[in-house]
Amino acid sequence: RLVSDWSSDVCSSDLGWPTNMTFVHLKNAGLADNSSVDFSKTKTVRLASEKVSNDLWHQIYRVTFTKKSGDTVEAIAVHDASQDECSMSGVEVFVVSNHLNPERK
Repeated sequence: RLVSDWSSDVCSSDLGWPTNMTFVHLKNAGLADNSSVDFSKTKTVRLASEKVSNDLWHQIYRVTFTKKSGDTVEAIAVHDASQDECSMSGVEVFVVSNHLNPERK
């Protein structure tokens, strides 16, 4: 169960709804598969959460899958969630093709 102030967000776990659905979309697009990904290195970070109604939040996550080769596949996942359910909508996925200036220099 999610708490109302979202201080503890189970949707952002590395095994949560946006992570799993992002992987499904990447797999369907041929960008990843079960045998190529080291799931122990998967990272999911909530970037934003906006309350859009009494019990509905629009959320954005950065999801990073690390392949066994060491390469990474990054995606931005967008979906709606309530206090009781992470899957109030499908997950829209944007694949990050380049990460420019990650050191912020």
